[in-house]
Amino acid sequence: MIQKSIPSIFTLMNLMLGMFGIMLALDGRIGLASIMVIIAMLADGLDGRVARALHAESEFGKELDSLSDVVSFGVAPALIMYVTSLQDLHSALAWSVTAMFPVFGALRLARFNVRPGIPGYFIGLPIPAAGGVLATLSLFHKDVSPPFMIVSSLLLCYLMVSTVKYPNFKKIGLPKKALAGAPIVIIIAVAVAVMFPEQISKMIFVLLALYALYGMKQNVDRVAASARRRRRRRGRSEDEVYHSKNG
Repeated sequence: MIQKSIPSIFTLMNLMLGMFGIMLALDGRIGLASIMVIIAMLADGLDGRVARALHAESEFGKELDSLSDVVSFGVAPALIMYVTSLQDLHSALAWSVTAMFPVFGALRLARFNVRPGIPGYFIGLPIPAAGGVLATLSLFHKDVSPPFMIVSSLLLCYLMVSTVKYPNFKKIGLPKKALAGAPIVIIIAVAVAVMFPEQISKMIFVLLALYALYGMKQNVDRVAASARRRRRRRGRSEDEVYHSKNG
């Protein structure tokens, strides 16, 4: 019984870190708020691996994970963005953009729960990656304008519900012997992150942004390939029409 509860402990840790991020953002401690989202990503990555290693996967754990993700990677990053970049804008615009991010994140999670994916890939940008990008991008609020933050948030919303394929690293297994070391990894990560919150967050931002941009490139390549195929088909049709008219 205790063994089957261990994955849910990591999931609840993810949820608690998301709540800490919200409270730190409200206190104006943006660097630490972003770090809470990043560490929540670590806990979120471990719960599934721990569940598979212990053969403790369950529908309860799956639903709990989704509910936690909405808070940690939907609400928390959106609030961080609002506090740093949007609260001086017109309320209707600022509130709408802020609310849209967790809404699209929830849609992304609901689709993930009911539709079978492609082995080795996520369909659409995973909400932890999208939330991580938004939370860490907010650290650059002094260097980027509110319109840039709005466009970035809306682009992340689109990527979450898109059909773009992203590599799935969550299926990488965790050896059973490594389970005992998982809490130590989180403790070390928390200690390092708290000591260097903004530096770590900005470094993570680069990695997550590259992951998100990879999907955008895939989408552009797919559209370009589709356009080339249509041009080739149109060209063949025109050739056939020409030959039929001219014998």
